[in-house]
Amino acid sequence: MIKNTLLILFLLVGTSAFAQFTLTIQWQPIKPSNTGDTIYYKPDQKLTWPDFQGRPDASSRAAAITQSGFGYKLAMNGYNNKTDVVITVDCYFSKKNSWVKKEGYNDYALLHEQHHFDITYINACLFVKKLRAANFNRKNFNILAQQIHDEYFNAMSKMQDDYDGQTLNGRIKPKQAEWNKKIDVMLAELATN
Repeated sequence: MIKNTLLILFLLVGTSAFAQFTLTIQWQPIKPSNTGDTIYYKPDQKLTWPDFQGRPDASSRAAAITQSGFGYKLAMNGYNNKTDVVITVDCYFSKKNSWVKKEGYNDYALLHEQHHFDITYINACLFVKKLRAANFNRKNFNILAQQIHDEYFNAMSKMQDDYDGQTLNGRIKPKQAEWNKKIDVMLAELATN
């Protein structure tokens, strides 16, 4: 009898403890018109040269620079011994920190820069996927979210460096074509998931 009572009590406490923590992962809501500095990634919207509003770096060998990244906001609401956590992820392009030189204004260079933004988005999606698979709880959600973010931010940085290094900033056309295909395949896979 005591054994059965303890088992029932354990199940009730275990179920209650499990129900005390909820996690929601969402993408940053995107407003239809964006007149500010930040462009949030939308798969069906491509960058245009007017988006590159920064002052070109005359000492740089690059014809253009894309400043993009991804991040997250973590909001926690605790009440009645319950914890609700919302992680909001964004993938962005900074207009004022992205630039193009006059000799860079062409479709080929614009596609190279678009793919920098695409690489950022790919890694942001992988970040979200890993967040959704993680075992979060009331004690680890903050630290674990940061660790996962750092993992995919580092992966993004490496992929960006590999992209520019292997294509020589887009100047090696066969390598650029390989990367174009690779990135398009990755984006297509994300669209189906």
